Amino acid sequence: MLDAYQRVQALSATPRALEYRLISEVTHQLIEARDQGWQGVELMQPLHQNRRLWSTLAVLCASPGNKLPSDLRASIISLSLWVDRHTSDVMRRRDSIDALISVNTAIMEGLSSEPSL
Repeated sequence: MLDAYQRVQALSATPRALEYRLISEVTHQLIEARDQGWQGVELMQPLHQNRRLWSTLAVLCASPGNKLPSDLRASIISLSLWVDRHTSDVMRRRDSIDALISVNTAIMEGLSSEPSL
């Protein structure tokens, strides 16, 4: 029964809501990793998921059929490149995970606001 409900919910959700939910899930993983003090191998999974999320967003923004404004697509692609570099710094313990959490949170805030018409 729960599976059926989740399938219907996924089919009826807007793309914006799906993006929000996905970014939220990944961000919660990053927050848990930070709050639990994960390092090394434990930290790699949430970092990998976040990097994968941003890589996917960049690929979607680079697709010819993408309907987002070109400046927004370019900004998302730039953020994806930054996330990739910053993730490497976090993995090498040169920087903290906080900036990744902040970027994701800012994107979630944007997705949760009403789109301008």
